[in-house]
Amino acid sequence: MMDEKLIYLLKNVKNGDISVDEAYEKLKDLPFEDLNHTKLDHHRLIRKGMEEVVFGQGKTIHQIIEIVTSMRQKDINVLVTRLSNKAGKSLKETFPVGTYDEAARCFYIKEDEAIKGKGIVLVVSAGTSDIRVAEEAYITSVFFGNQTERLYDVGVAGIHRLFQNLEILKRARVIIVAAGMEGALPSIIAGIVGVPVIGVPTSIGYGASFGGLTALLAMLNSCSTISVFNIDNGFGAAYFATLINRL
Repeated sequence: MMDEKLIYLLKNVKNGDISVDEAYEKLKDLPFEDLNHTKLDHHRLIRKGMEEVVFGQGKTIHQIIEIVTSMRQKDINVLVTRLSNKAGKSLKETFPVGTYDEAARCFYIKEDEAIKGKGIVLVVSAGTSDIRVAEEAYITSVFFGNQTERLYDVGVAGIHRLFQNLEILKRARVIIVAAGMEGALPSIIAGIVGVPVIGVPTSIGYGASFGGLTALLAMLNSCSTISVFNIDNGFGAAYFATLINRL
């Protein structure tokens, strides 16, 4: 939307409908806007084709509301991740047009529903306890315009559950796998399919999982060829899956 706004203003200057100074006033906040606590990158959509996403953790609700208000004034779609339940509900009350997903801990406002990805992004969770991270990946993938499907609770403790869903795996163009405990599932899936597999270790597990470190190291040492994101980073995995799916 913002690149269209830029073209519109340049045409108006060329046609003499507005002055250069007037155009400057309208454009000066586009590269970034200084809110004192935050410098919003309004040109990211133009540079990268994907909007800036707000990391909600550690920010006050007042800061987040000010950020979202600024983004909406520029007609930018909004995704805020890592929200507390209280902050998510406050955003929903302030911006009724938006959606708060408690499972994913995400709030989003998206007006453009066009599918921009070339294939299906499949989000897989090893266990039900990994769904929180998987849902962050799912919401992010949908937000960025991918046709996205879920396949949950198909971990190695009951591997037959995975093998009964081979057709779903084979339909996907990119697969994101969230797994805690020993983190074996991404390696198994990568050995079955011929598409990119992105592993997301989760902080789910007993003491020796060390908050997801065991799963992270297992994925990094996988004998299958997979990409690995940081512990619980469903957002990052979905962002990277989007880049792959747009190639």
